[in-house]
Formats: sequence, structure tokens, C-alpha cells
Amino acid sequence: MTRPAPNMPLLLADAKRWFDDSLMASMRAAGEQPLTVAQGQIFARLDAEGTTVAELSRRLGVTRQTAHQAVHGLLTLGLLEQIPDPASARNRLIRTTAEGARVHRRAQAALAVIEGVLSDRIGRDNAAALRHALTAPRGEPPLVEAPREGRGGEA
Repeated sequence: MTRPAPNMPLLLADAKRWFDDSLMASMRAAGEQPLTVAQGQIFARLDAEGTTVAELSRRLGVTRQTAHQAVHGLLTLGLLEQIPDPASARNRLIRTTAEGARVHRRAQAALAVIEGVLSDRIGRDNAAALRHALTAPRGEPPLVEAPREGRGGEA
């Protein structure tokens, strides 16, 4: 019995894990404080002037509790800080500290090198095509009718 080819979401998740594993190991080897993948994603989603935890959770596609836990760990490490939200007395904004900005710049530089390694391995044209495909507009997620199984397990 042959296994079906992995679906696109699984392939994309495996590729992201490859980048995440490489980045986290590279940053640890460089002497940086170890972060979780979730904590690393916080930096990519922050606005320069600060972002609320609620907005971070929306951007990350996680619960507020999950976002809050990741933010709390980064606050403890001194990589993020909380400031009052000038637009709402009830909210606090999360933003990077000077140390957090330094670590983020270093991580971005490491990602550029990692992307270069991938490009060397799969070919520059393939890497460029991959980047082009991933940045092409996809529109809103479609709502499709899931195909019904036919006889003999065929879709």
C-alpha cells in the first residue's frame, strides 16, 4: 500500500520547522538567550510603536492566553516592555526594548543566511520561485464543499 503524497499545509509546516530549528539552534550557538518558536514569532508581529496582546494573539492565530504567556517570558528576559496605550487607558502596548531590538536584528540577519543556505541547496531559481509563490496574493480563504467519499474510498 502506498502512502499519499503529503498535502501542502504539511509541506509548508515542515519547511517552517526547518527554518525555526535552524534559527533557534544558530541563535543559541551565538550565545543568545534561548527562546521558544512562539516567542520568536512575537517579534515578527510587533508594530514599532507597540501592539496589544489581543492584537498579537489575532496576528499569530493563537489564544490571548498563549500570546500572553509568550509575551510574559519576553518581558522577564528584558526583550520586551509594556507601556500605556495612548488610545485606551485600559490597554497596554507591548514593544521591544533596545536589547530586544538587537536580538531581533541578529535573528533577521541569521534568517537571511539560512535562506541563502536553502537557496544554495534547492537552487536560486527554485528559491526565487518559492518566495514569489508565497508572496503572491491568495485572496480570502475559500469556503469549499468537502468532497464526499465515493465507492471504494475514492474521493
